[in-house]
Amino acid sequence: MSIFDKFPYIVVEGPIGSGKTTLVNRLADQYPVNLLLENAEANPFLPRFYQDAPRYALPTQIFFLFQRAEQIRDLTQRDMFHHAIIADFFLEKDPLFARLNLDDEEFSLYRQMYQHLQLQIPKPDLVIYLQTPVDALVERVNQRKIRYEQDIPREYLQRLADAYSEYFHQYDSSPILIVNNEKLDTAASDESLKLLIERIMQIRGQREFFNPNFE
Repeated sequence: MSIFDKFPYIVVEGPIGSGKTTLVNRLADQYPVNLLLENAEANPFLPRFYQDAPRYALPTQIFFLFQRAEQIRDLTQRDMFHHAIIADFFLEKDPLFARLNLDDEEFSLYRQMYQHLQLQIPKPDLVIYLQTPVDALVERVNQRKIRYEQDIPREYLQRLADAYSEYFHQYDSSPILIVNNEKLDTAASDESLKLLIERIMQIRGQREFFNPNFE
């Protein structure tokens, strides 16, 4: 039995720099699953958002909303839920970014668009939340060496980490594994990946925690 026999639809979430896409790709290398990946590079407003957030927050957010909605629609139309899926984004969390980055009038417009889409969002069988300290986020973002990400202020990463923490510590729509991601290096360490897989197989409750202890 694999983790996808137990949880056919897994979502990995966390702030930028938490390693969610890396983890999703590594799990997809281990198991025959369908990948559902956010394509941030396709958003033409994103580099400008990190340079001038007040000006470009709304178009950046709207682009991501429609991109993710289209991916979800394509997923359900192709009936891929007969097969296991792992995703590095979670559409239900999209309003978190909107509330963080938009002013009240912009957020009101965004909410109207979000509700108008009337998406039938499939519920994950498991959400893995990579809870990552802001120091680690800053270090990992710098290591990625994506040019426009180097403009991200530390204060923004702190606000983002706090918003994620608040959201997922209240989330109860699906089983959730909250992972202390400070020392869990699934990108480079096979041991870390193995420990995480073992912990997923041990999940029995609706909300569980994984705090790996590396000597």
